[in-house]
Amino acid sequence: MSDTTHTEGVFTAAALQMAVETGAIRLTGETSERQIQPASLDLTLGAKAWRVRASFLPGVGRSVSDCVSGRLFMHELDLGEGAVLERGCVYLVELQERLNLPPDVSAFANPKSSTGRIDVFVRLVTDQGTAFEQVPAGYDGKLYAEISPKTFSIIVRAGSSLNQLRLKRGEILLDDEGLQLRHAETPLVSDTGRIAQGLRLTVQLSGQDGEIIGFRARRHAGLIDVDRIGALDPADYWEPIFARPDPHLILDPDEFYILASKEWLRIPPDLAAEMVAIDPLVGEFRAHYAGFFDPGFGWDEANAAGSRAVLEVRGHDAPFVLEDGQLVARLVYERLCGTPERLYGTDMKSNYQGQGLKLSKHFKPWQG
Repeated sequence: MSDTTHTEGVFTAAALQMAVETGAIRLTGETSERQIQPASLDLTLGAKAWRVRASFLPGVGRSVSDCVSGRLFMHELDLGEGAVLERGCVYLVELQERLNLPPDVSAFANPKSSTGRIDVFVRLVTDQGTAFEQVPAGYDGKLYAEISPKTFSIIVRAGSSLNQLRLKRGEILLDDEGLQLRHAETPLVSDTGRIAQGLRLTVQLSGQDGEIIGFRARRHAGLIDVDRIGALDPADYWEPIFARPDPHLILDPDEFYILASKEWLRIPPDLAAEMVAIDPLVGEFRAHYAGFFDPGFGWDEANAAGSRAVLEVRGHDAPFVLEDGQLVARLVYERLCGTPERLYGTDMKSNYQGQGLKLSKHFKPWQG
C-alpha cells in the first residue's frame, strides 16, 4: 500500500492512491486529482449537515448519528446547493470519504491552512470517537467534520474541503537528535537554537517603520465563500497591524489575529511536519489552528531561505501582551513512508510557498 523504501511512516500521495484503490479509503464520488496532496488527503463535505447545540464526542459504543438525532439536534441543512454556516454556531457535516483501515494503520486530521486563516474551527469526529482528530488503527466507518466559524460566517457546499487527513503506520516522529543531524546536512530552520522538542517557533512583531507585521479580523464583515479564490478585498475583513518602535502586541480577548514566525522553515522531501500548540500556561492565547506542512514546504531552490509559518492567534480570557520573539508554537517533523513524486510548491500550484505574512487564498493581495 505504499511507494516506500520504509515500512513505517506517514503515507505519501502514491500510498494514499493505493489506499483508495484497495478500499482502505472509500469515496462517495471519484477522487479529484487535487484532493491527494504529497502527504495528505483533502477531505470533502457531503450534502448532509446538522446544526447542533454543542460540540461533542460520541464515546465508546455510540455513533455520531445517535448523538445528532437526540438532544443535541437543532435542524438539518442541505449543502447540495450551498448553505451559510453562521459564526458562533456549531455544525456537524458527514464527509464524502470513509475509512476501512488495516489493523496497523491509523489516521489523524487537521484543518487546511486556508481554513485556519479565516478562523473556522474544524475537527474530525468518528463513530465511537473519544478524541477529536484521531482515527484508531483498523477503524471502519464514516467520517464527520465538526465546523464552528468563529469570526466570519462562511458559505460551503457539498465538495468543499476544509480539513485534511494523514494516514500513518508505526512510529513517525523525528526526535531532536535526528532533527539536529538533518539540519547539519541541509538547514531546516533559520535559527538552529530553536530545536527543542521539535522546532520552537517565535512571533515576528518587529519591522521597519510602516511595515505590516500582522492583521486583526474585523468583527462584522461579510460572508466568505470557501470555494472562491482571490475574490475578496482584504480591507473589508482585516485591519493591518503596523510595526512600532517597542515591538509588542496586546491581544484582546476573543479577537483573531494573523501573525508570522520569525523563523524561516524548510521541509525536506522525505519528511512532513505538523504544527502543535505550546503549553497554554505560557500565555492567554492559542496559536495555529491548521497544522500540516507537506514535504517541500519552503524547499525552493529559488528561495534558499525557506518560508515563514503563518500563525493564527486568538486571545483567551484576559488581555495579554505578546512580545516580539516570544515562543508561540512548535513544529514536529514526521517520517514519510517514502519520497513523494510531487512536492509542495515545486511541483504544484501551492498557495503559500515562499510566504512571509500572508492572508488566506480567498483574498486579493493587500493594497493598503
